[in-house]
Amino acid sequence: MLAAIWQVSYAAANERPRLAIIIDDLGNVMPAGQRTVNLSGPVACAILPHTPYAASIAEQARSAGKEVLLHLPLQPIAEILPLGMGSIDIDNTHRQLAVILSANLASVPNAVGVNTHMGSLLTQHPGHMAWLMDELRARGGLFFVDSYTTASSVALRLAREAGVPATRRDVFLDNVADPREVDKEFSRLKHLARLHGSAVAIGHPYDVTLEYLETALPRLSAEGFELVPVAALIRDQEAGR
Repeated sequence: MLAAIWQVSYAAANERPRLAIIIDDLGNVMPAGQRTVNLSGPVACAILPHTPYAASIAEQARSAGKEVLLHLPLQPIAEILPLGMGSIDIDNTHRQLAVILSANLASVPNAVGVNTHMGSLLTQHPGHMAWLMDELRARGGLFFVDSYTTASSVALRLAREAGVPATRRDVFLDNVADPREVDKEFSRLKHLARLHGSAVAIGHPYDVTLEYLETALPRLSAEGFELVPVAALIRDQEAGR
């Protein structure tokens, strides 16, 4: 028994820490979308529904071997910026939520997962999150990422209870769009991955973020990290790796 425990611990200690990176808010600007698609490695592309270039960027991402995510707008506590088309609000019924989700997925072809856009209000509500997870499970094969815009979110717990493969964001790379801040948050991402075995970052298609990642991502392997698709990281987490 002790030998078996030692072997598992030894294997875990010798695995490379895994990172998953998602770039949000794609679909409104084609050059930023193309630049994201061209990033090194399996960076996931989270695309806002019903945006002018959603379908084109989704197709380019799929052709480049990158995961396509529906970046699902959910009602925040304070709506500083408009959510745009396809938002789900606290007043929506289960039926309305299902119709909105279907239309959103149809506007972002090739989506293999869903992550939340804003949502600090809605992700706190067990009823709406249970409805969302029911709909994701019914569609089969979609994973879920809680962008975790509030510590009160129940989304990840309800996803797992519903049997939907899921994880949540650990780091926002660019809450402050400054090269030093992006570097600090990227370093924090790597620290968390070393500590826990894996970590998830979300960034945005800002020039400063993309410029940083264009330089940093090709160095990850030499630094001892593995950049993996979100789905692979979720599988690892569910397997306890």
